[in-house]
Amino acid sequence: MLTTAALDDLIGQGKLVAATRTALANSGAGVAVRKSAAKPDISTVDAFKNALLNARSVAYVEQGGTGIYLKALLQRLGIADAIKTKLKLLPPENPAANAIANGEAEIGMTQISEILPYAGAELVGPFPADIQLTTSFGAAVGKNAARPEAAAALIKFLTGPSAAAVFKAKGLDPAG
Repeated sequence: MLTTAALDDLIGQGKLVAATRTALANSGAGVAVRKSAAKPDISTVDAFKNALLNARSVAYVEQGGTGIYLKALLQRLGIADAIKTKLKLLPPENPAANAIANGEAEIGMTQISEILPYAGAELVGPFPADIQLTTSFGAAVGKNAARPEAAAALIKFLTGPSAAAVFKAKGLDPAG
């Protein structure tokens, strides 16, 4: 189970069976604040920009797909320089939602599924649709799998209704 881009790469290398490639879930980026804090309006791109401009501090993990996207997004929105002094770029071992829960920053940005596990952080909502970052996840059976039928059964289970309910509860949108 990997991002669809990673699956496609491994299929291209002949390490996974292309015919078994199955979409599982999508993860969108969201905004977090500390539990019980006022939630800024992020319903539109302009509101999102204003929320970041008006925040005392903004945190995200600099590495990885979301961090790379956010760095470019802030430039594209024309606010990178304006919020430069309030950015808290985090290492992977201190996820944005953890930093928010601990009071290290006012606003955090990361994948919604990475916000929900932190009791001290609260999801404001997803990024506006025009600037949303969606990461897709899927699964495939390894070409040299010792038990390919078991792997296929797991993939089938992960696309079923009981798994869909768990994906939703964890902040993921089931594929389908």
